[in-house]
Amino acid sequence: MNSEIRDIIMFDEQIDLFEGQYPVPEGVTYNTRVILDEKCALMDTVDARATGPWLEELATVLNGRTLDYLVISHMEPDHSGSVTALVHTYPDVTLVGNAKTFVFLDQFTGGALRDTKRMTVVNDGTLCLGETTLRFIFAPMVHWPEVMVSFATPQNALFAADAFGRFGDADPSSPFTDEARRYYCNIVGKYGPQVQGLMKKAAALPIETVYPLHGPVLRGEALSRALNLYQAWSTYTPEDDGVLIAYASFHGHTAEAASYSASCLEKMGIETTLLDLNRIHKSYAVAEAFRRKHIVLAANTYDGGFAPAMEQFLRSMAAKGVQGRRVALIENGTWAPMAAKLMRGLLETMKNMTVLENQVTLRSAMSEENKGQIEAMMEDLVRG
Repeated sequence: MNSEIRDIIMFDEQIDLFEGQYPVPEGVTYNTRVILDEKCALMDTVDARATGPWLEELATVLNGRTLDYLVISHMEPDHSGSVTALVHTYPDVTLVGNAKTFVFLDQFTGGALRDTKRMTVVNDGTLCLGETTLRFIFAPMVHWPEVMVSFATPQNALFAADAFGRFGDADPSSPFTDEARRYYCNIVGKYGPQVQGLMKKAAALPIETVYPLHGPVLRGEALSRALNLYQAWSTYTPEDDGVLIAYASFHGHTAEAASYSASCLEKMGIETTLLDLNRIHKSYAVAEAFRRKHIVLAANTYDGGFAPAMEQFLRSMAAKGVQGRRVALIENGTWAPMAAKLMRGLLETMKNMTVLENQVTLRSAMSEENKGQIEAMMEDLVRG
């Protein structure tokens, strides 16, 4: 076959917050691909932070050939931030997208690209490049309404937009799961039903390779694992029977109760994750809430409410669709404990959450009676 798919991957190690909110201590990649065939097609662009070096690499890959098409899978600026620069460099390129794609493109560019060549595609529409044919499959709300993926034959390759992405580098030998989970749960997590819709469409395709817009290419065993994880995450199914213990403590006493809960569970042989919400970004905690079957929440009463870090975490859980978990509550209050009542209220806004009726109340510090209550509550929690 004369057709060839070439990677152009820009690794951004300088970025501190992805989407201006998620810490990425290991950086993130902006992935594009060039299909070299009778016609040449570019699959997406990159964040404006990487425009210059990316255009240089693109010119090297094209090696003097004409760029015929730019396929725009997703209009979020980390992928569309270089469209204008690309059009200025290759003014004869045809932009390929759906109707919503071009609405968003004109919004982001103020209409400056309205006179460019455009091909508006429909769901299940195709584009023949020569030996390669692209089939466009709409994937609305995974995780924007204009998202579409492209399936290339005969390569059996899926250009997956933001699906199957991961924070960190694009090295396929790097661990996939933790940063893929945090990426999925915080960015796509709310849209589980829509991801399920895409998964069903993908199941009907003979996919051999997945090209995501962030992170490594997926093939073979890595692809099978990614598909299994997406099946679990998009149906809000826990990956394991472990326990997330998330706490927000002011003077160490609530933290002590959380640690005691962890020791009780470890004696029972239960795997736990212990997170201090005051010191860790909520995106890590949300990812663990997707991972674990059971959750323990421990928080102080504060100003007639409860610890702000815990409230932010619970609201993030609700926003990202976490559901179907068993939850135990520990509160602390020196004179008027309120945390458990308020945490319970937020949990009741989530689907299929089982909150244990019994809760543990600390009065300033953990007592011997509290220890016994915690032991009993942890046994009750994991029995379900």
